[in-house]
Amino acid sequence: MDREPVISVRDLTAGYPGRPVLEHISVDVMPGRITCIVGPSGCGKSTLLKCIVGLLRPLSGSVFLLGQDLTTMDEQQVQSALSRVGLLFQQGAMLNSITVAENVALPLREHTSLPASVMAEMVRLKLELVGLAHAADLLPSELSGGMRKRAALARAMTLDPEVLLCDEPSAGLDPQTAAGLDMLILKLRETFGMTVVVVTHELPSIHKIADDVIMLGRDGRLRFAGTLADATRSDDPEVLDFFARREPEVPLGTSSLLDILQGVNT
Repeated sequence: MDREPVISVRDLTAGYPGRPVLEHISVDVMPGRITCIVGPSGCGKSTLLKCIVGLLRPLSGSVFLLGQDLTTMDEQQVQSALSRVGLLFQQGAMLNSITVAENVALPLREHTSLPASVMAEMVRLKLELVGLAHAADLLPSELSGGMRKRAALARAMTLDPEVLLCDEPSAGLDPQTAAGLDMLILKLRETFGMTVVVVTHELPSIHKIADDVIMLGRDGRLRFAGTLADATRSDDPEVLDFFARREPEVPLGTSSLLDILQGVNT
């Protein structure tokens, strides 16, 4: 029996009345795969992600997340559905007034009534997972950009989500730190078998982590949806040109993931 999509977008149009950003998008995201949403600047990548998580209600069409139609739900129902989803925002969205550990604990406090001791242990494990156990008592302002992204990723993983959604996770990071984050995303998928959706414009990351790609055109319409391998052999010149612009990758040498994650202020 064929597996059901984790995310299914049907004939979605989104943006502003009379001025849509996206038009008639229909795509599926399959379980256990890493799907990158790509395309030129301003094509609507982040708009599509916002529709997928219910932050933006489309002008028309449907968005099914884990079998539930978000477009028919009220805000409370959407929030309940999102308890099964981890979100990594572009800027990390960490609260600077509380410690890293307290930030990571926020989803537990919001969605569970677990004892404080159990929450503390779950937070410790997630920070260990991303190589930040030593930073639990620091404030986000005391972290480097790469460390903030990893702390935000730990928070996104706190509830052991079935789906991880990332908006430009490598934005603002140096190439070596971005490469380490790519390795971490691959490790999380391998370890937990989760479905990952990444909005990105970073070609090295796309080539390193993507199983599937969804490419949007400048006109806000779907240009390509399929495997990365098929995208690199596309008959569409715009698609082929986008993926052929392969930028130099950062050599990781023999460094382990832990070496990269625990590098000095990365």
